[in-house]
This record gives sequence, C-alpha cells and structure tokens, in this order.
Amino acid sequence: MDPATLIGIAVAFGALFAMITLEGSSITAILLPAPMILVFGATIAVGLAGGTIKDFLSAFKSLPRAFRGKTTPPQLVIDQIVGLAEKARSAGLLSLEQEADAIDDPFLRGALQNIADGTDGDELRVLLEDEMATTAKSDRNAAKFFTTLGGYAPTVGIVGTVVSLTHVLENLDSPDTLGPMIAAAFVATLWGLLSANFLWLPLGARLKRLSDLEVDRMTLVLEGALAVQAGSQPRLLGERLRAMVPAQALSKAA
Repeated sequence: MDPATLIGIAVAFGALFAMITLEGSSITAILLPAPMILVFGATIAVGLAGGTIKDFLSAFKSLPRAFRGKTTPPQLVIDQIVGLAEKARSAGLLSLEQEADAIDDPFLRGALQNIADGTDGDELRVLLEDEMATTAKSDRNAAKFFTTLGGYAPTVGIVGTVVSLTHVLENLDSPDTLGPMIAAAFVATLWGLLSANFLWLPLGARLKRLSDLEVDRMTLVLEGALAVQAGSQPRLLGERLRAMVPAQALSKAA
C-alpha cells in the first residue's frame, strides 16, 4: 500500500487549519454548511452532467484504489516471468496451463492459457495489446472525471460567492452585520479552490499515475509472455525485462 494520497491530503488540510489557528481565527469560520453543500454538491452534479452515469459510478468506484495505491513491484513481475520461462524450458509450453491456474493476475493468466493453447505469437500480441488499451482507457476515464471536477469547483465557488454577495447587498441597512456576511460570502470561493486543489486534482493525478504504473506492469507481462512463448533463455529474459524498468523502481518492496 502506498499512502501518499492520504498523507498529502492530510498534510494539506493540516497546513490550512494551522494557518487559520495561527492567524487567530477559528476553523468553524470556514465550516459553513451552505457554501460547502453548494460547492461539493453542484461540482459533482455538473461533473455528472458532462459525462454518463457509468462514468460517474466508475470514477467513484476507483476511489478506494486511489487511496490504497496498491501496485506490483516490477522486480516481482520479472521474477515471476523468469520462473515461468524456466518452467516452460524444462517441462514444455503445455505446463504453463497448470501454472496459470495458480496465478491471480487475470492478464498474465490469460496470456499463459493462450500460450498453452498454441495461439500464434502475433495474434497473442494483438490480443494483449488490445486488453492493455482497454484497461488504460477505463482507468484514465476515472482520472479525467476527477480532473474535470477540479476545473468546475473554483467556478462553482465563485457562483456561491456571487449569490451570497447578492444577499449582502440586500442588507446594506444593517452595517453591523455586513462584515460577517461578506466574510461568509467568500467561504464558497475558498471551498471551491480548496476542493479543486486539495481533493479533485490530486485524485485525478493519482489515478492517472496508477494507470501508468499498471500499463508498465502489463507491458512487462506482455513482453515476458511472448519471450517465454518464443523459448527465450531465462537469464537473458530477466536482463531484458530489467532493462525496461528504471533502476530505482527495481525493488521488491510493495
């Protein structure tokens, strides 16, 4: 698990609350229900309006993944592929069908089953590349949804401020209340900026990064599976796959 998103968001809001406290104000000054309901509710609503129900549901279903950030270290993938290459050289390609049954990764499992079934190498490459493209498209649609919310949120906040200022102008005959009312009016703009830069944009960037890492992993699996099918020597295959990964990423740590 990579807790970067949880840590980053917590530190960002912590810095905000620290600033408010150090300036002698109160956190409750910005925790106003009306502007928060408008900013979060309307932002999500217009995000939904700009897409489809399936996009909306898919994006929010991806949220746990964004916070967990679980990825497979490249070195573990390489070790697994090399082990399969050794098995194929010693027991033949048909033995990979038994190995596939014990593998949790559906992408690698499907590749091994196709190899055991005798699928042509070129056809297998096309099949796996199509599956990679579909996975990447689905992941990036979720990332795009949250990035889009990050674009809407500040403008929605300004709308809330304009509405509140209209109410302020209706009460100019009460000068004693103008200060607090004007301050409250700008809370909507504040939450629009906060939600965009502390939540929606980081979540979009996080999901895109996780998608890129998943595509990198699938690329290793694709090239490794095709090399296993072609009968590549396991040690050379391991060196080739390691050459595809940045040195700092070659760690078995999760």
